[in-house]
Order: sequence, then structure tokens, then C-alpha cells
Amino acid sequence: MTQQRPVPPLPSPKERRRLREAASLTQAQVAEQVGVARETVRAWESGRTTPRGPKQEAYAKLLASLNKADMVTNTQETAPRPQVTAGLDAKGRKGRRPRPPGTASAPLLDQALASTLELQPVAPLAALEPLAALTSLAPLAPLAPGAGAAAPPPPGTSLTPAQAFDALYAFCAPALVRQTYLLSGRRELARESVEWAFQLAWQRWPEVAVDRDPAGWVRAAAYEFALSPWHRFRPRYRHPEPPPADASDRALLDVFLTLPAPQRRTLLLYDGVGLDLPETAAETEASTPAAANRLLHAREVIAARLPDLADPVELHRRLAEVASAERLRAAKSPTVRLGSERRARFWTRAAIAFTIAIIGATALTARTAPTRYEPPVPPGETVQGVPPRTAPGALSDAELNLRAKLRAEAQPGPERLLPEGR
Repeated sequence: MTQQRPVPPLPSPKERRRLREAASLTQAQVAEQVGVARETVRAWESGRTTPRGPKQEAYAKLLASLNKADMVTNTQETAPRPQVTAGLDAKGRKGRRPRPPGTASAPLLDQALASTLELQPVAPLAALEPLAALTSLAPLAPLAPGAGAAAPPPPGTSLTPAQAFDALYAFCAPALVRQTYLLSGRRELARESVEWAFQLAWQRWPEVAVDRDPAGWVRAAAYEFALSPWHRFRPRYRHPEPPPADASDRALLDVFLTLPAPQRRTLLLYDGVGLDLPETAAETEASTPAAANRLLHAREVIAARLPDLADPVELHRRLAEVASAERLRAAKSPTVRLGSERRARFWTRAAIAFTIAIIGATALTARTAPTRYEPPVPPGETVQGVPPRTAPGALSDAELNLRAKLRAEAQPGPERLLPEGR
């Protein structure tokens, strides 16, 4: 009697789908590896059916390998980012040397390359743990001038709200200015968008500080402000800004700005920042299939206009070069906090003044309004209290004298015409 081998347990349907999307596999590819139809894999991921027998064993082994690869990728993402030296590309421009092939398992999610090319991805949760420690107001030494944003305070250190905000600003603002420049194509609007997003974050700091992804919260606010259609009515943004000096950078930026705003944002988050597809869909408030369709359409348009950028890795590198070519500087964090507080005071005073005006108008209306009801007069009824109409009376002495004078003095005038008889 043979003893059957135990089948490893299967994860939940939602976890199955997450592992497949993390490995950039389609349902058809998974179905081909397991030996079933694509509809069967869809039913397994939705939870309608459960695999059994040899199919269950093959599917469990595939998910286990995907889970192990995902754990290895996460470990590489949390490791210290390697230093990449600057060099010259084939056209003689100053840039970054490409990463040797095979050093990362997912080139589209290459966060080390995104960091060195000034397109930093979402901050890891462990690196921003001190942002949630706002209950303790123990002082902390200020950040040294010129200190890198990639070295936040060690976990467990108590931070004041201002210091936690400054740490988040130093980590995200430099790269976020470049990202918003790619979205809008305007340098001043990029700086204004980042400043406005961090001012809003400082106003809602108790909410942002305990958020799971504070960097993503600020990035979403900056993207929404930069892509707002109301900027076209502002006088300062009615005329286009000077394009990049390099011809290839100018061509890429022109093609990128011709994309619709949702496709532009999806392409920047996935191929530029390095988010995976579910995170990109969540940040753009779309479903995963909708985000995938936007990404594919955007890549098709860019590949049709610029065939050299059909490779996503090359597109990522070129986007980073265009963003890094501009000298975009973000304002200092104390300036942003001060501007946020001034704006909050202004709107608070404006709301108080508006409320006082409404209260004054209401009081004036209540004071001058009639206090009793006066029914209207029905038609045909005599109106009471109206004085009678006066009739002409006797003439006074002055009027009598004037009448006699006018009658006594003949007024000269034209002679009267008489008809002649025939």
C-alpha cells in the first residue's frame, strides 16, 4: 500500500492573484505552466473553485516558488542601495551608467536604479517608522546640513511633529519635484504642486503621520494638483515654458505630454517610480485591468513615436534623464511649514469674517422685517386711511390779478387768414 505525499496548502484566492501579479505573469501563462485552461485559473483566483489532485499539487508548487521569489525581491528592496557612478552615454551626454544585466529579478521594479536616477519610489515603511512616534515630544538633534535623505533617524527615536515632517520632506521633495515636472511640463508648477501638497500634509499631519504610506499620500496630492485642469485659466500658466535644451529630451517630453492625464500618471508611477501594478491602480483610483490597459496604450503611443523607447527599461532610464536634466529646487521645509500655517490662519479668519457677516445680515433682517401679518386688500373693497382726492378751489387774489392782466394785454400774433370768395 503506497502512502500519498502531503499536498502543500494553498494560499487564499486574493493572495494567489497577488503573487501572480507580483511576478508579472498573466493568467494564460500560469495556466500553461499548470496545464489547465485560462478560465480555470481565473476561477481559482476568484475563489469559485479549488484545484484538486495533481493540478492542486502543481499549482501549489508554482505559488510556493512565486512566494519565494517575492520574498527575495522584498529583501533586495530593503537592502542598502548601491552607488552608481556617473558616466557618459553613447551620445556624449552626462548620465548614469547602466546596471549590469541580471543583477535584479524584476527590471521594471528596479528601485535602486530609480533612487540613483532621482526618481525615488515609495519610502519603505520601516524607514518612516519614526513619523508615527508623535506622542513623545522628546527633542531630537536637527538634521545636519546637506545630510542625505536616504539615512532617516533610527527606528524607535522620538520625533516632534516638525522634525518628523522635515524628515519626510527631505526624503520625498527632491524627487517629487522632478516627477511633477514630467507630469505637467512646467517647472514653476512642479515646485508649486510639491509645496502645496506638503502644506496640506502639514495641516493634516495627525492623519498623515499615522498613514501606512505618508510618501504616497503626499505624492498623490502633488499629482492631483499638478494635473488640475484649472491651471490653464491662470495668467501665469497660459503661455508654454521653454522646452528642454536637448533635442531627444524635448522629443520625449512632447510625446509624454500628449498622453491623457490618467495614462501619463500610470506610466510615470509604473515605469518611472517603480510601483507594481496593484499599487499603481490603487493610487490612480482605478482597477488593476484598467491600469494595465492605460499602461499598454501609453507604451504603444511612445513606441510608435519613439521606437528606441519600446523597451520599458530604456523608457525608465530616459524618463529619469529628462527629469534630472532640469535644475529644480524645492523650498526649505521650514518655509513650507510657515506657509501652511499662514494659509490656515488666513482661511480661518476668512471663515470667521464670513460667519460674522452672515450673522449681521440675519440680525438686520430680523430687526427690519415686519412683526405682524398684513393681509392684502381684496379687489372691490374701499381702501381705508387714504385721503380723498383734492378738487380745484377758489382762486387767490394774486391768481385773479394775473388772470386779469393776461386778458387785458393783447398778445401780438399772426394775422388770421380768411378764405377769399369767388
